[in-house]
Amino acid sequence: MTADLSQLVKAYDVRGVVPDQWDEPLAELFGAAFVQVTGADAIVIGHDMRPSSPGLSRAFARGAAARGVDVTEIGLCSTDQLYYASGALGLPGAMFTASHNPAQYNGIKMCRAGAAPVGQDTGLSEIRRLAETWLDSGAPASDATPGTITRRETLEDYAAYLRSLVDLTSIRPLKVVVDAGNGMGGHTVPTVFSGLPLELVPMYFELDGTFPNHEANPLDPANIVDLQKRVREEGADLGIAFDGDADRCFVVDERGEPVSPSAITALVAARELHRHGGGTVIHNLITSWSVPEVVREHGGTPVRTRVGHSFIKAEMAASGAIFGGEHSAHYYFRDFWNADTGMLAALHVLAALGGQDGPLSGLVAEYDRYAGSGEINSTVDDQAARLAAVRAAYEGREGVTIDELDGLTVTAEDAWFNVRPSNTEPLLRLNAEARDEATMARVRDEVLKIIRA
Repeated sequence: MTADLSQLVKAYDVRGVVPDQWDEPLAELFGAAFVQVTGADAIVIGHDMRPSSPGLSRAFARGAAARGVDVTEIGLCSTDQLYYASGALGLPGAMFTASHNPAQYNGIKMCRAGAAPVGQDTGLSEIRRLAETWLDSGAPASDATPGTITRRETLEDYAAYLRSLVDLTSIRPLKVVVDAGNGMGGHTVPTVFSGLPLELVPMYFELDGTFPNHEANPLDPANIVDLQKRVREEGADLGIAFDGDADRCFVVDERGEPVSPSAITALVAARELHRHGGGTVIHNLITSWSVPEVVREHGGTPVRTRVGHSFIKAEMAASGAIFGGEHSAHYYFRDFWNADTGMLAALHVLAALGGQDGPLSGLVAEYDRYAGSGEINSTVDDQAARLAAVRAAYEGREGVTIDELDGLTVTAEDAWFNVRPSNTEPLLRLNAEARDEATMARVRDEVLKIIRA
């Protein structure tokens, strides 16, 4: 068995190509390392529909149980269903999934009890170090009595908990098309939506980790084309697409037009602020200007943070925020252990739409106020040099401010943009926004010219 663990461990998960870099003996080592670092005496484990997931999950369970830890397996689940189990049971958790990545990949998302994140500085580096140490010799023998491995069903409880957080009792009937992308949304949606006044039109609900219809990555516009077409054909009120592990949701309106995750963040923020009577809302630095504006208009306090799961969760916990949103369609809720759940965000959209008579396009127009570029990736030879070139081009311009909270953010009165490096690829990622389409296009093209020089 060979593996470059420095390449397998990214941000808050372990990801590799199966079986070349990521196999069951390695998963067993990670199970042992996970319980040693977390100090857990019991854990919960779930997995997605990828062909390799059940075997990797069971190997991780064996590694944990061999060190005296009792393991609860919840089987097939979405990532936010695993977070639910971690929160409700008060146990550290491990979810076997590669999320939206292609079929040949798999990985682990790990959390501490209460769905608290395991990031590079909160245990992941130590887990990796132990697994690297044990690669050739195996995990040291444990004197502990082996733990038990038991099965528990959580889908019904997960669905009931989500529905308890959103009042859907008086919504009007809605027709909704859902594209599960052959991922875990096909497992969770029927149970979560059961009993609601919804006419559900399912697309690709068959669990198939080879993704025969399209990649389960709705962030790529090519992967929502089928959903857009079906919404128009059905005359549906909206469409929802989930990614492979169903922790993110993407929305299209009744015309089949995509609704930006920033608009969804603002909409849900307004609802959560009303429900809680105010509070703090987290948004990352590349969400739209509309998000902090809406938060302030509804009596809340916006807090800007870096892009990324571990940063959002840490800020949620530190500030006591009631909600957080990212441009990538991750939505975090205090009432869901500060974890991200696309399903709860989807229920908020259904409640908001069903609570009034107008179409979704009209409803979200209030929250979608500016022209955005979306994320544009550029392959570069030297990330630092190109970032420096962008900074040099804008530094000292009148009316311009620059900050480096995450990459480089340049803000003017009529526009802003952010350029940040990928941690895993030789890319720079550009996001730009302006008060009108023409200004956005000018800023976008100007910055891209510098990046790609």
